[in-house]
Amino acid sequence: MVPMNADPGPPVALPPEQSGPCAWYGPQWHGREDWIVRLADSDVDEIEAAVRAWDAQPRADPAPMRAADFPLPNLGPRLAAIRDELLNGRGFSLVKGVPVRRWSRRHAAIAFMGMGAHVGLARSQNAQGHLLGHVRDLGLSSTDPSVRIYQTHERQTFHTDSCDVVALLCLVEARRGGDSLLVSSTTIFNEMRRRRPDLLACLFEPLATDRRGEVPVGMKPYFEIPVFSWHAGFLTAIYQRQYIDSAQRFPDAPRLTPAQVEALDLFDALAEDPSLHLRMRLEPGDLQFVHNHTLLHDRTAFEDWPQPARRRHLLRLWLAVPGARPLPDAFAQRYGSTTVGDRGGIVVPGTRACVPLD
Repeated sequence: MVPMNADPGPPVALPPEQSGPCAWYGPQWHGREDWIVRLADSDVDEIEAAVRAWDAQPRADPAPMRAADFPLPNLGPRLAAIRDELLNGRGFSLVKGVPVRRWSRRHAAIAFMGMGAHVGLARSQNAQGHLLGHVRDLGLSSTDPSVRIYQTHERQTFHTDSCDVVALLCLVEARRGGDSLLVSSTTIFNEMRRRRPDLLACLFEPLATDRRGEVPVGMKPYFEIPVFSWHAGFLTAIYQRQYIDSAQRFPDAPRLTPAQVEALDLFDALAEDPSLHLRMRLEPGDLQFVHNHTLLHDRTAFEDWPQPARRRHLLRLWLAVPGARPLPDAFAQRYGSTTVGDRGGIVVPGTRACVPLD
């Protein structure tokens, strides 16, 4: 017999409506460039000098890496300013002009990880311990519960990753589609609070989210964290609707109630609304940073080129960021720890940190 949900208890006392730079609407960024950093030739020269210095050392691969290992005297402070904007401002930034077309794959990886090290510490992105992720279509389908959607050509839908900040570097863009969308989870909270506070309260209840087969020692095959948490004065979101739905395959997972499903549907509808989200297309050499605790990101479905060398390919970093907000204890189910600067990522039996270049 399917277990019944426990008595939900008294209604949740909702946090107040949120203000500040992270509560934005997508159209306000149209035609603006204050969220874009364009690299100058001197910046690229500095990056390439750091790459050469790092690569000259007798290392097996470019991990682990910290900011001190990849000196960027002039660009480094600007990356630190991006980090502050991610944590305390709008929550996203785009760096343009990384010359990936003229670099080898190894040098692009070193440069990406070195720049990322000025924002945070790389974390494992899967059971294999990949500190450097490759986002591309492997010919798989998300109907397989062991597959994560970034390994397919399918639309990802709005979601968060299991880290403070996610960074993406575009190497090759798709023939069609594959656009990047961002939405403020803070704005979604505000809109739900105004329209349906009763449904919003459901999203402060723990919901089961599928781990897709990547299960840490002693953990269930799903974690139970509310979509929204109010902790230490911070509103934090964690979300992946497909994995919330697929967690229902586990007999012991708490069943979604009709009210919870209605709340999730409203959350999705708001994220899908063009008056809330921002759409962009990442081109080769674009480096995007996104703060997971206040934003959700999405990737539209795409059609690739037939030639293997032209197929869509992005590099990805999951970063634990110093100075980030405190997280409630429930996040330890997914993040392994809530210690600022040392949390996030996926570690299961047999995981060994590595940096695959392909």
